Amino acid sequence: MSKIFTPTNQIRLTNVAIVRLKKSGKRFEIACYRNKVISWRNKVEKDIDEVLQTHTVFTNVSKGQVAKKEDLVKIFGKEDHTEICKEILEKGELQVSDKERHSQIDALFKDIATTVADKCVNPETKRPYPVSIIEKAMKDIHFSVNVNKNAKQQALDVIQMIKKEIPLERAQMRVRIVLSGKEARKIRDKAVKLTSKVEEESWEAGTANIICLIDPGSFRNLDEMIRSDTKGTGQFELLNLKETIEGEQTL
Repeated sequence: MSKIFTPTNQIRLTNVAIVRLKKSGKRFEIACYRNKVISWRNKVEKDIDEVLQTHTVFTNVSKGQVAKKEDLVKIFGKEDHTEICKEILEKGELQVSDKERHSQIDALFKDIATTVADKCVNPETKRPYPVSIIEKAMKDIHFSVNVNKNAKQQALDVIQMIKKEIPLERAQMRVRIVLSGKEARKIRDKAVKLTSKVEEESWEAGTANIICLIDPGSFRNLDEMIRSDTKGTGQFELLNLKETIEGEQTL
C-alpha cells in the first residue's frame, strides 16, 4: 500500500491539499501542494510536478489507500495515474477547511480590488484610486467573492457595481515619454514592457519621443523608473485618458 511520506500528521494536514472527484459512485482523491491547484486551473502553473505531491490516484489520501487498477480502467477508461490525476485536478472539488476558505476569500477580495485599481481611474482627478479605496467601496456594496471565478472575471462585475459608490471609469492613460543620451534605447526597451500599446515612436538626434497607452496601475512604476534610470533627464507626462469601450468584456 502506497503512502505519502510526511514526518508528522500536523505537517500532512498543513501541507497537503486534497482534490476529490466522485465518479460512477466511487470517490477518487489526489494529493496536491497548497496554492498550486488554483494556479493550475488558472493556467498560471503548467508543470504538473509542481502541483502533484505524488502521481498516484487514491480512494482516501489521509489513509494512504490507493485506487484499484480495475476501478480506474472501468471508470476512467485508462490506467495512467498522471492522466487521471489531471482529470481529477480539472473536475474535482478542492477540499478546504473553514479557516483556509476564509483566507482564500480574503486574498481573492484583495486581488479583485487590485485589478480594479490597476484598470480604472477617478474621472474627476484622472488618477487611479488606492487599492484601499476600492476595497472600502466593495465592502460598502457588500460584494460577495466567488471562489470559483478568478479576480479578473469578478473585477468586471465590481467596476459596474461600485460606480454607484464612487466616480469610476475604465480607462487607459495616454502618456508621452522623452528619452535621450547613450542609455536611451536601453531605457526605452525597459519602459515599453510596462505599456499596453505604443501608438507613436520617433527618434531624432538620439532622442526618443514615444506616445503610448498604459494601464493606470502602471503610471507610478513607469514614472519612478524613468526618473531613476535617466537620473532626472527623461520626461514623462500624461496627455489624456482613452476610455475603454463599455461593452468590452476582458481586462
